[in-house]
Amino acid sequence: MAIEQRAVLSLCFVVFVSGCSTHLATGTDMAAHRSNPMFSAHYSEDADAPFVMQPKTATPNGARQANFASERASHRTRDLADWVVGSRDNLDMPFAIVDKVNAKVYVFDVDGKLQGAAPALLGLAPGDDVAPGLNDIPMAQIPPSERTTPAGRFVAAMGRNSRGKDILWVDYKNAISMHPVITTRPEQRRAQRLATPSPLDNRISYGCINVPVDFFKDVVYGVFSGTSGVVYVMPETRRVGSSS
Repeated sequence: MAIEQRAVLSLCFVVFVSGCSTHLATGTDMAAHRSNPMFSAHYSEDADAPFVMQPKTATPNGARQANFASERASHRTRDLADWVVGSRDNLDMPFAIVDKVNAKVYVFDVDGKLQGAAPALLGLAPGDDVAPGLNDIPMAQIPPSERTTPAGRFVAAMGRNSRGKDILWVDYKNAISMHPVITTRPEQRRAQRLATPSPLDNRISYGCINVPVDFFKDVVYGVFSGTSGVVYVMPETRRVGSSS
């Protein structure tokens, strides 16, 4: 059973002040008004940036931050995670960030503590939008140039596909989900692509987000089962909300 979850391509700014100390409210307010990383310069600029190895130190004024522990992540990914936690844009729901440029998924609990990270397979074609009319044609007939993973903020929920397999619906309207890696076509070498250290061979799907089987079972299902969540898919070719 799956309930349609609508994609929202603009991040809302939410500030909770009721019941918070003055110090916490000030830090949250600062984070909420900080520039949203998903609206900054084209994400492709981050492609060659080295990963951040060490956790960031605490910010002034008690601003809340995501906790990556020792996990590596790009600066843009860290900035977005900190913004989500500081502004509480996740609305007390677990959330995930999909870094398309580096082909990696990060899953957090409601407080922004990292629960796990893993490589991901993404849409074959670079791009941040779903072409109009794709739902009207069989998946196998989707042109390679239109097999994209859409960017944006999505309210997500666990569901099942047509074969009864557990998946995380990301963009239900456009049939985009996060699911265990598909290995029914050996010539695509999907499992091998996930195992390589480079993200350059991780573009193979029709748009869905493929993750390792154990990661889906232990992290994605474990975190999102029984609750809605938010999935942030970072853009790679344009700014979210732009017209071009």
